[in-house]
Amino acid sequence: MAFTTEVLECNPDSISFPTDQPEITSSETQEALHRASEELRAQRTVAFPTETVYGLGALALEPAAAAKIFSTKGRPPDNPLIVHVSSREMLQRVLPPGYALSRTYETLLKHFWPGPLTLLFPSDPSIVPPIITANQPAVAVRMPSHPVARALIALTDAPIAAPSANSSGKPSPTRAEHVYDDLQGKLGVILDGGPCGVGLESTVVDGLQEDGNLRVLRPGGVTVEDLERVIREDLSDVVPLPKVLVHRRDYRDEAMEQAPTTPGMKYRHYSPSVPVTLLCTQSQPPSGAARTSLTAFLDTLQSDARSLGKPLHVGVLAPSDSPLLEKLRAAPLPDVRWTEFPLGPLEEPAVSAHRLFDGLLSLDKAKVDLILIEEIKEEREGLAVMNRVRKAAGDSVWIDI
Repeated sequence: MAFTTEVLECNPDSISFPTDQPEITSSETQEALHRASEELRAQRTVAFPTETVYGLGALALEPAAAAKIFSTKGRPPDNPLIVHVSSREMLQRVLPPGYALSRTYETLLKHFWPGPLTLLFPSDPSIVPPIITANQPAVAVRMPSHPVARALIALTDAPIAAPSANSSGKPSPTRAEHVYDDLQGKLGVILDGGPCGVGLESTVVDGLQEDGNLRVLRPGGVTVEDLERVIREDLSDVVPLPKVLVHRRDYRDEAMEQAPTTPGMKYRHYSPSVPVTLLCTQSQPPSGAARTSLTAFLDTLQSDARSLGKPLHVGVLAPSDSPLLEKLRAAPLPDVRWTEFPLGPLEEPAVSAHRLFDGLLSLDKAKVDLILIEEIKEEREGLAVMNRVRKAAGDSVWIDI
């Protein structure tokens, strides 16, 4: 079904939450939110901003509505969805009757909800349709802090399932124009609440295992350091103190990777339409791989340009104070044309997180032939940045600079 897609302006500053219900001072924003809410109640999809990325929402507890998310995105059916709620009361509607939150979860909700933290909860299939959980025993839930997102959920008075508002596998959208460029004609309403503040999807945490530890299934807007800090501060009397374990860094779970309980674990994601190469300048190459000199790598680009028979247009995503970026600028490459998209200072990974997807989509729109992304340290938000970059990149090269 083809739609005429409308982009409706929403002013986040006009929305406040003195209670679980929003107060909205802008009539334009009020009308846009009511229009989007009507679309959701009619079991259609709506795109809206969150603090992480733009989401493609539908009623989470209505299987026919949720199915339209998968058809709109071209999303594999075994890739589960995150359910978004606007209040603790709405969270209880999603959970099995009588389920009590652990002390650890209460601590996380106190510090990080509303916000970019998703938690796994036991799922009752008579409440949450299996299409949402991909038939897994847990459901992923979060409460967004973006005023437009939270107000839309509250006004609809129903939990909303919402993955990123893009065709499956592409970089996640952080601006309304990204959604429009990708999904125009596939949905009726896009709420434009400005650029997303975090720029990467939420952190997903599983705290349901018997050992009481927290397992970070997907790093995101809440850092591992943030989680460890609040556990030390608020749960210091708990013995043993819960650990924060990062999937693929601190442990592996092959069975879960094949049947994931949360999005972003099984399939390649975040890839633009052109090849992406990760330039590793800090990490050690794996066994069997070796570092290459920058000169040799640049010679390869020159050779690729000659094979094309035209200048090679290369997009570069790198920290603004990167020594590698300086060397690329200074390299005498007559057959290579650079387009830079700076990721912010090396010591501010939150800026890199904010700019990553915008950079991938902007360079793709500029019709570059190749995108190079420089590795950053996997600390704080850098852990989430590199999680996304490795999934976007089709190739990795260890560069000696």
